[in-house]
Amino acid sequence: MPVYEWKGFDAKGKKAGGVIDADSPRDARLKLKRQRYMVVELGETRAGRRLRRRSEARAPARRRPGTRADRSEELRTRLREKIDRARGRDGQRLSKRRLEETTTFTRQMATLLRAGIPLTEALRAIIEQTSNTRLNAVYRDLREQIAQGRPTADALAAHSEYFDDLYVAMVRSGEAAGRLDEVLDRLAVFLQNQAQTRNKVQAAMVYPAIMLLIGFLVVAVLLVKVVPNITTMLEARGMELPLPTQILKGASSFLVNWWWAMLLVFIFAMLLFNLYYSSEKGRLAVDRRLLKLPLFGDLLTKQALARFSQTFATLLRSGVPVVRCLEVTKTVLGNRLLENTIDDVRSRILEGADIAGPIKSSGVFPPLLGYMIAVGEQSGELDTMMEQVGQAYEEEVDIATQKFTSVIEPILIVFLAALVGFIVVAILLPVLQMSQTF
Repeated sequence: MPVYEWKGFDAKGKKAGGVIDADSPRDARLKLKRQRYMVVELGETRAGRRLRRRSEARAPARRRPGTRADRSEELRTRLREKIDRARGRDGQRLSKRRLEETTTFTRQMATLLRAGIPLTEALRAIIEQTSNTRLNAVYRDLREQIAQGRPTADALAAHSEYFDDLYVAMVRSGEAAGRLDEVLDRLAVFLQNQAQTRNKVQAAMVYPAIMLLIGFLVVAVLLVKVVPNITTMLEARGMELPLPTQILKGASSFLVNWWWAMLLVFIFAMLLFNLYYSSEKGRLAVDRRLLKLPLFGDLLTKQALARFSQTFATLLRSGVPVVRCLEVTKTVLGNRLLENTIDDVRSRILEGADIAGPIKSSGVFPPLLGYMIAVGEQSGELDTMMEQVGQAYEEEVDIATQKFTSVIEPILIVFLAALVGFIVVAILLPVLQMSQTF
């Protein structure tokens, strides 16, 4: 059903506006008129048009089977599915803003369902209080699909930009077991914990990045503005510049005259890196080296293990099979080497092996994780054991974050101090020599 955005006035003459779903513009105006609104502007939203086209694409085509048009449509459908699957594999990690929006939606849905409100009515309540036009259109499309009898998980899967494979798998299992409210509540807690872990790591990276940026800006201003004026003044007096000053003058001249070339080289290098990283071989090589970096590699490894353990535990508790858990959990690791290892573990399980054996023999995951999984398998409480492992690695992420910042901060301070100190010495040396001659 199309979604329209409207502007007008209410019964008291005050300005009003919003979005409404209707079969046609005329139907939308009639609905608003019954609600005692006078419509001035009415138009289908961009998100609504996109969702309508997606719904039309999902609808079966009225063509005779076996015709060329039918085969062409089938090929296009397969191509779209491949693109969606590829986008789902490489873009599973939601942006910070969309993660917050999904978390809020999940918590509200869990609360409304737990209160005994039917699913479509719960969606209606959320739609009425959502001011964001894009989100409103998404929620309306969800309600329409569910009202037509489509499973909730399938309706959510159509909006992979908000609901990833993990979300859809948990909702599917919760819907099958009749415990959708419990699963949504568990999902909301899980998403909130994931956001907190991500924020901790991002906060650890922000401060060093700001220090480097400010330091390089200060150095650039000194080289471009201060150094040329001082060296020109000294050369006008016929003084022979000391070696540090000559080095500084050369760096300043190079930066002033060739800054555009440096920018082009940087852009070209980034394009080459992106091209290399987009290939399977390149991404595997880069991700392997990232995990071996001192301090930073340890932080990345523990963050990935915390996500893996928590996701695995959450999926198991929601009733998702182990093989499917591994398929979904792979998408949250963010490292190709770890993802390939999970694929190998999954293949070994399909051949009849247990989970702990392939994890231990992988050489990528720490032995402790394999032993904890083995204990969980033997005791029949693998979900509880994985949750404890996730909590332990969350604490390790905190420790690794503090260690990273406590080591990198003094290194950056010393580096920037040495750089600025060299510039100051190179400027003061000729000034002192000139004062000694007078």
